Amino acid sequence: MTPRPVAWGETRYSIDETMMQSNILARTADLPKHSPWREQVRDAFRDAAELLEFLELPATTTTQPRFPMLVPRAFADRMEKANPDDPLLRQVLPDPGEHRVESGFVADPVGDRDARVGRGLLHKYHGRVLLVSTGACAVHCRYCFRQEFPYADNHAGSRQWHAAIDYIAANPEIDEVILSGGDPLMLSTTRLKELTDRLAGIEHLHRLRIHTRLPVVLPDRVDKSLLHWLEHLPWPVVMVLHANHAREFDDSVDQATRRLRRAGVHLLNQAVLLKGINDGFESQRALVRRGLEAGVMPYYLHLLDRVAGADRYEVTEATATGLVERLRRELSGYLVPRLVREIAGAPYKLPVL
Repeated sequence: MTPRPVAWGETRYSIDETMMQSNILARTADLPKHSPWREQVRDAFRDAAELLEFLELPATTTTQPRFPMLVPRAFADRMEKANPDDPLLRQVLPDPGEHRVESGFVADPVGDRDARVGRGLLHKYHGRVLLVSTGACAVHCRYCFRQEFPYADNHAGSRQWHAAIDYIAANPEIDEVILSGGDPLMLSTTRLKELTDRLAGIEHLHRLRIHTRLPVVLPDRVDKSLLHWLEHLPWPVVMVLHANHAREFDDSVDQATRRLRRAGVHLLNQAVLLKGINDGFESQRALVRRGLEAGVMPYYLHLLDRVAGADRYEVTEATATGLVERLRRELSGYLVPRLVREIAGAPYKLPVL
């Protein structure tokens, strides 16, 4: 029996029967014990008044949001009661200002539509393609740059995967596939396996990347079936999580990231710099330190993608560069994320500092 490669942060055990039993117990002891994750999605908050009542806050007068609200209760449980400025709440609560028309804020700020090369497939950068596998998410962040993306006609559902697979197979310079959405982990594990089984036949693919918020906002998604799928993929897997504030991590998220690391997944975090939420030194320092405790390395800190309705979140470039410069002075280099901006048509994420 050939031992499985040891994941980053995992201890190597001797391969005898007793230790194998102990290892199996250790890997399954913290599996989800709550209701199935799909039930938690169905039970999510979809009405602002209901969420505010749960948080012991007065109802506010709002118009119909331009982008529907969706907040899992597992995420809402981490919000501070009776605090209208809670940094998690401010990311997901609709605001009347979303209907303002601000110059420079547009429906497609990063050029996704122009990068399409087929249904559900975006080819922006050399060597890698992004597969929009679903339009569904478990949480609707108010600054989402794809909130107006035409998912109905542009995601690669299982019946449309063959065209995307053919494109990837015909372009040998592509060595990495990025699963995105929406959120790819909103697909059933069976559907994910169907997709990667088809990708596995392409010899020039060497890496799989998954961009997802689910292990943070709905950690019970990291269940036994998902882990089994990840452990048996033929490529190294990089999972890019998305947490903007240290309080998005709790024990349940720690358990989910621990399970992912044991499955051999490399974990990175990308955040968006958001005014009044994480644009201070203390909040950024807390975020990268807390992420590291959960085994998640800092990756990108994005300047806001200027999607219509999100102008209230924008942080000036001067503030952003000053913040990152202080992080560099006061933290170890591996704790400092790369400050970047995405510009439509650029050949890569553009460094800001």
